Amino acid sequence: MQKRKGQYGYRDSNRKIWLMVTTVFVSAIILQVLVRNLAHNQAAENILTVMAILTVLPMANMASPLIAAWNYKTPDRGFYDKVTPYEDGFTILYDLIVTTKDQIIPIDAAAVHPIGVFAYCPSQKVDTEKAQREMEKLFLSDGLDSHVLLLNSEHEFFMCLDRLEPASECDNSQMAQRTAALLKNISM
Repeated sequence: MQKRKGQYGYRDSNRKIWLMVTTVFVSAIILQVLVRNLAHNQAAENILTVMAILTVLPMANMASPLIAAWNYKTPDRGFYDKVTPYEDGFTILYDLIVTTKDQIIPIDAAAVHPIGVFAYCPSQKVDTEKAQREMEKLFLSDGLDSHVLLLNSEHEFFMCLDRLEPASECDNSQMAQRTAALLKNISM
């Protein structure tokens, strides 16, 4: 069963799909080039060359997210089990990969709350301050004034979740829903 963005297991599920589709496209390109070399008619050679070139474009569209997300797997089940109880208080999104102009931001879990987005990013390579500003700019461009807090420490992430009051007790739950939808849209 294919996972949707924001569900636990999305990265691993999509990696398999991206890998399978990319393999099919690469196989088709190789087959077209081999058949082209066997063709004795110039028109057939030209058609097969154009077909191979046109097949490269969709293959590149599938291969680019596969390459970008290759190192980021779904977190272990224990992490998911620790986050699950918080789903009663606010929206939790899992397995997101947000890309900006400068960096790839893997987010294992993000709590979307009316006061902001609180996300766990396990990668120490990510400049969290810069990533927070970039994500806030993306939210602002869509008319959302959501603050973003990216945390590299799992312990700090859970401490932050413990301090959040349930979203139902806040006034602006509509903004949290729009923020969650946008966060899924900007994720790979």
